[in-house]
Amino acid sequence: MATMSRALGSAFVGFTRTPAVPTTAPLPSPCASSALLFRWQRSRGIGGSAARRFSSGRNAKISMSLRAGIVGLPNVGKSTLFNAIVENGKAQAANFPFCTINPNTGVVAIPDPRLHVLSKLSKSKQAVPTSIELVDIAGLVKGASKGEGLGNQFLSNIREVDSILQVVRCFEDDDIVHVNGKVDPKSDIDVINLELIFCDLEQIEKRLDKLKKSKTKDAQVKVKEDAERSGLEKILKALLEGKPARSVDLADHEKEAVQHLYLLTMKPVIYVANVAESDLAEPDKNPHVKEVAKLASELQSGIVTISAQVEAELSELPLEERVEYLNSLDVTESGLGNLVKATYNLLGLRTYFTTGEQETKAWTILAGMTAPQAAGVIHSDFQKGFIRAETVSYDDFVVAGSLGVAREKGVLRLEGKEYVVQEGDVMLFRFNV
Repeated sequence: MATMSRALGSAFVGFTRTPAVPTTAPLPSPCASSALLFRWQRSRGIGGSAARRFSSGRNAKISMSLRAGIVGLPNVGKSTLFNAIVENGKAQAANFPFCTINPNTGVVAIPDPRLHVLSKLSKSKQAVPTSIELVDIAGLVKGASKGEGLGNQFLSNIREVDSILQVVRCFEDDDIVHVNGKVDPKSDIDVINLELIFCDLEQIEKRLDKLKKSKTKDAQVKVKEDAERSGLEKILKALLEGKPARSVDLADHEKEAVQHLYLLTMKPVIYVANVAESDLAEPDKNPHVKEVAKLASELQSGIVTISAQVEAELSELPLEERVEYLNSLDVTESGLGNLVKATYNLLGLRTYFTTGEQETKAWTILAGMTAPQAAGVIHSDFQKGFIRAETVSYDDFVVAGSLGVAREKGVLRLEGKEYVVQEGDVMLFRFNV
């Protein structure tokens, strides 16, 4: 029992030896991102061998770690940004195309000041943030889907990311060459998007050809194939019109049927407008940023303004000097903080906390998840044997100063299996195993 207690960490509450009855986990609400919803399904054993990436072993927790792929033309600041925000990043950064040959990956702790406030109030021994994994892909050029400029091997590296961060150059600098000779955000975005479309087109055509040759007599398989064929034909029509797959209105069964293809243009996109330091405080005055914002709106995507150079300088400063440096630029938050917020909003994500003397920890969940589902992100036993959750909002916790005082004041609530976890909830789970 002591071993189990240590394994389950600070949220270990109400443990008994009563055997839990395995149940099928309900799925997140429709407001959840479809890409992460699919990962959730696979992690619950609804999708085959790929589930091993998200869940391994009988008592494995449900992984809600995020992966974002960084793409863009050469020399737009991708690797500089990657190096700046990834601890111990090893991506090369140089003034020539195709400097990054192999994809670089790194895990970034997500900044959240609430975590440290809770940790201080609870006198925790450690504060554990949630994280996001970044994948830095080599610069893409026109014809990448056909093998140009180191080719589509790099496109395959972003098949299983949750979102795409497309870095767009919005600064002028004669010393840094532009692969197309001039700074033109619309042209740059068009090049990248067309290559992603071409890649999806090739994959869809191959899949439709295979479905056409199918001779299955299994009724259930036929229903799934019909749904997939219908969905792909709708997507194909949109792609041929230059529109991304995510713009297509698919029925739920069609969306589920095509998920296994991991279509690149189905993924949510955030355009990262990379500006000079002098433009960071007032990016709206930069005409290139205005153009990116207009295109992002038309393409149903997010936008964040960032200065890769400023992020690089921040990464070299001690933590206590970073706020002072940002203030000198009339900026209140780092680019990483803004990027994380935009990603969370685009994917429909929320954060809740567990806190105690051992540790205070942030957890990422999908919007609409119930208390048992949120508990399952910590450990599957929490979900299987869920009894109830003791819950208090972050603001109420801070006013109270501790869980004990929150309980005395009546702001610590007992929530059951139907409770939908809210942003910033501080939670303790009671369960039987």
